[in-house]
Amino acid sequence: MPYTPVLSGNAGDLFDTAERRWHTVLEARPDLSPAIALQRRLLTIVADLGQAFEHGRLPRLSLPPKYLAAKLSRGVPALAGEPIPLPVPVLQPPFLRLCEALAEGGAGEMATRIQEAVQKGEIGVGSLLGACLARNQAAVRHVASHLGLAPDLLWLVAELAVGPFVHILQRALFDPAIHEVLHSALQGWNRGYCPACGSWPALAEVAGGHRTLRCAFCASAWEMTMYACIYCAESGERFVTAAPTEERKDRRVEVCSACGGYLKTIDLPDLSPFPLLSISDIETTDLDVAAMEHGYVRPPLKDFSVKA
Repeated sequence: MPYTPVLSGNAGDLFDTAERRWHTVLEARPDLSPAIALQRRLLTIVADLGQAFEHGRLPRLSLPPKYLAAKLSRGVPALAGEPIPLPVPVLQPPFLRLCEALAEGGAGEMATRIQEAVQKGEIGVGSLLGACLARNQAAVRHVASHLGLAPDLLWLVAELAVGPFVHILQRALFDPAIHEVLHSALQGWNRGYCPACGSWPALAEVAGGHRTLRCAFCASAWEMTMYACIYCAESGERFVTAAPTEERKDRRVEVCSACGGYLKTIDLPDLSPFPLLSISDIETTDLDVAAMEHGYVRPPLKDFSVKA
């Protein structure tokens, strides 16, 4: 099935799973201890926000199934270009707590400056998170440049804050009980970017023999019908999968000399629930290093600004 629903699970089970995975990572990579300590704080905030949305009310969206199916059939993600109302009063407090956690976890003054910019009204959280949801990195970079903020850090905080909302939103839009036309369109999705928000996957998780792409933003899960480069669809000799470490063939990197892109792949018993996908990402940072040392990169987000 190209699109696979992935639930969040309850808070207790989530963090039991998270602690087991962090323990395993630290046994192999004790040098990641500071990064995991920070990730633990960040994921606690993100998970709490996700649980609030699990039990809260989502905005009503005028997105008929046939309309969404038509977008998907043209390769346009469901949420691209849509005016999504954001629950800013719910999102702003976690945004500020994320800034504080990042400041104490190593980002220091750069994170504190973002927090202060929001508290002083120099940044409108609603417009910032709206730009992030629309995957408009240029707009976020413009704000950062204007205020002398770190653009990548501002984008990170925005993604962490709005990610739980978008995760719940895509699950509601793509509910298994959805209209048959939309279900068929999702089944036919055979692209490397997310059918919900248009982001590239953080990595592929292989569970039960299925190479499942996992969205770096909303944690959507989907498969491509052929084994090929997710960026350019190259499937010939220029597309190669290799394990940098002979002893860990369960951790691989797909590289494509046709477009210069790469994708990490990791074998797991089950797909990571939201928001634990970032644990898969952090435990495979050595794969990022290996790929980039050979000149491979992750391409920028696709632009879906043209009206669908």
